[in-house]
Amino acid sequence: MTYLTNFATLMNSVIITLPDGAQREYPSGSTPMDVALSISEGLARNVLAAKVNDTTVDASTPLIENCKLALLTWNDADGKQTYWHSSAHLLAEALEALYPGVKLGIGPPIQYGFYYDVDFGDAKFTDADFEKLESKMRELAKTNSSFVRKEISKADAVSYFESKGDPYKLDLLKDLEDGSITFYEQGNFTDLCRGPHIPHTGHIKSIKVLSTAGAYWRGDEKNKQLTRIYAITFPKKSELDAHLEMLEEAKKRDHRKLGKELEIYTFDDDVGPGLPLWLPNGGAMIEALESYAKKVEREGGYERVKSPHIARESMYLKSGHLPYYKDSMYPPMEIDGVNYYLKAMNCPHHHKIFAATPKSYRDLPIRLAEYGTCYRYEQSGELFGLMRVRSLQMNDAHIYCTEAQFEEEFQNVNALYLKHFEKFGIEKYVMRFSKHDPARLGEKYIDMPELWIKTEAMVRKVLDKMGVNYVEVEDEAAFYGPKIDIQVYSAIGREFTLATNQVDFAQAERFDLYFINEKNEKERPIIIHRAPLSTHERFIGFLLEHYAGRLPVWLAPKQVIVLPISDKYAAYGDEVVKFLKKHDIRASIDHRSEKAGKKIRDAEVSKTPYMLIVGEKEAEAKSVSVRMHGGTDLGLMELQQFADRIIDEAKL
Repeated sequence: MTYLTNFATLMNSVIITLPDGAQREYPSGSTPMDVALSISEGLARNVLAAKVNDTTVDASTPLIENCKLALLTWNDADGKQTYWHSSAHLLAEALEALYPGVKLGIGPPIQYGFYYDVDFGDAKFTDADFEKLESKMRELAKTNSSFVRKEISKADAVSYFESKGDPYKLDLLKDLEDGSITFYEQGNFTDLCRGPHIPHTGHIKSIKVLSTAGAYWRGDEKNKQLTRIYAITFPKKSELDAHLEMLEEAKKRDHRKLGKELEIYTFDDDVGPGLPLWLPNGGAMIEALESYAKKVEREGGYERVKSPHIARESMYLKSGHLPYYKDSMYPPMEIDGVNYYLKAMNCPHHHKIFAATPKSYRDLPIRLAEYGTCYRYEQSGELFGLMRVRSLQMNDAHIYCTEAQFEEEFQNVNALYLKHFEKFGIEKYVMRFSKHDPARLGEKYIDMPELWIKTEAMVRKVLDKMGVNYVEVEDEAAFYGPKIDIQVYSAIGREFTLATNQVDFAQAERFDLYFINEKNEKERPIIIHRAPLSTHERFIGFLLEHYAGRLPVWLAPKQVIVLPISDKYAAYGDEVVKFLKKHDIRASIDHRSEKAGKKIRDAEVSKTPYMLIVGEKEAEAKSVSVRMHGGTDLGLMELQQFADRIIDEAKL
């Protein structure tokens, strides 16, 4: 302990370390708001919450021990989340005022804004009620009501919600332990909540109710369907206006809308929810992505393998996946008295492939790659276009290496991610380094504390060495080791959880995987799980939104469309298509008896990168008039000259 810290303890005060490293002494029991006021009144007016030793808390929380302190404002991500969480409580208060007897579910913040799940009973809530709800929220916000935290016994909490007749809060209370329950009150509203919250409702200025959707209670279709109300709030109207403008752009880029318009994929009730059918255009995109990934992986020393779609229960018990993932796996099929499961992950199959032949240290690292199809039973209420599906084709690979090789291999995997970001024009990303919680060893995580500490340190060393943008997150690791989840941002700033990179120190033991080391002794390999291009489903959904459907030539399902100006030149148009296809160029022809202007407009809507107009002049010169999507006219080109252009542009 430093002299200052010792002195503070003796004087019943605390030492606060600010983000810039500066230390200040305050009386024990001072709050983050007191600290803010001591710095400036302007700062205090903008403080929404605080982070004490990496835990977000109310700005009114007493500080009774020496700690690190960060004051959170609207400019901080955790500040925004606290702001939107408090706004959800304001929404609930307004609902209770407008619809007496309404039953409330949960109301968390989300990436942008918040929602609340509501049981309206016999009352009706439609889009026409949005403005009325916004008006009531603004009225309540102006009361500047403080958010007050109150610790409460489980018995009293149950009694409160029984008297209120609120079945959903009572259901939530079943899972909570006595002594861990808190209420938050503001104005005339009380909610079951662990917080934190902003100081008062007056911070909430600009309000917009965005939409509604159906949501089964606890995400289970066996439960009652509630009304999920989505909304967002901002401190300034200009920020709300900018967000609404972004939402309008996002609607145009919605992968569900573009997927239908561009004929990429479809769902069918006879096939089942969450099980996409890839149309020819989607199939072309998948082939292009696989060709690119396989090329990059070949250059990286990966070998391709294949594994079946089902396996015996015993393998998933051995891997440890079944106890942890059973709820998201399809029910077993009994065959000859043995349970088989649809494959939910490729890992155990790859471990069996590694174990199939003897390995020496000279053979390592071994990198096994597969575009394996997996099946996961996502709840119906959680299915969302291509982003949450039940059938997924994963860009998967597993690297088996020695401890001495780990740093280079893990660094190469991260470098591969950065290469992909450059290829797809992803300029903003963050790597979420997910660690274990020591208190949950043996429950959520493999009970091997020394290896957790060792591997997390190894991962951190590589990330620091590479200088990549990363944050550390507690209690989100895989059950067998630390992992990195990649958050990427599309061209309009929408955040996507895309890829993962995991370290595994448990599976080698479970599957008795080993290699013979330099001392002629058996040694366990370290395993790296990686999926840089996520799944076809999620990645194509991201790409459609990122590019707004205007895909680069190498990835576009239809690279060229030939537009004869009349039926007279259709035969030459067919010759052009045949010539281009011989050069592996994805080309088609518009044979409709429409005017050239109409055909060009429709080709623009289909977002085909190149349009080739052919008429008398082009047929005589064995050439094409080239027009790019967006209207750029490249003029007359010889057919081979144009083909060379596309071939060069479509190189992987």
